Amino acid sequence: MRLLLVEDDPLLGDGLKLGLQAEGYTVDWLTDGAQALHSLLTEDFDLAVLDLGLPGMDGMEVLKAIRDKGLGLPVLILTARDAVKDRVGGLDQGADDYLTKPFDLEELSARLRSLLRRSQDRAVPVLEWGELSLDPAAREVRLAGETVELSRKEFAMLHYLLEHQGRVVSRERLEQALYGWDTEIESNALEVHVHKLRKKLGSKLISTVRGVGYRIG
Repeated sequence: MRLLLVEDDPLLGDGLKLGLQAEGYTVDWLTDGAQALHSLLTEDFDLAVLDLGLPGMDGMEVLKAIRDKGLGLPVLILTARDAVKDRVGGLDQGADDYLTKPFDLEELSARLRSLLRRSQDRAVPVLEWGELSLDPAAREVRLAGETVELSRKEFAMLHYLLEHQGRVVSRERLEQALYGWDTEIESNALEVHVHKLRKKLGSKLISTVRGVGYRIG
């Protein structure tokens, strides 16, 4: 899943980026509210973690602007503002969750997984397709009850395709979801991941839609 982190504290932002990447997210990090608004309106993200006290544009203004534009991606506010009026204001402005600093990374990760499930209208945490199951919290994949070891990128691709099962996911969207801004992508990177997933999980799991992208189901 591709996540936009908007946090102007360099130490916290760097730590959050590394921690969320270790949880399997592709994390793009910005420190300026106006830049965040532009990126949210022009690129595709699955989630946003948004601080409120930002240079350029306050986080609450960013949130209001994207909701006024009809952008429905899940947004979690992560801020030091812990007054009840701030929490109520953030939720009323369109935030999906509100977490105050200091916080525990494990709780943040659980809240993000919950937001993703709700955004996909999915009540259960484990994703399934036939005899295949993927548990995002445990970062575990099983096929016919047997654990299958996947690399981080293989897991991320499978997770994304299962989240969108039955739909074709474009190459561009998959590249954004897996790599974000910070990585230079080899031209055949997706094909390599698909080949390895088919080898480990079965040749018929992932369908190639020529000129468009990939699909499960």
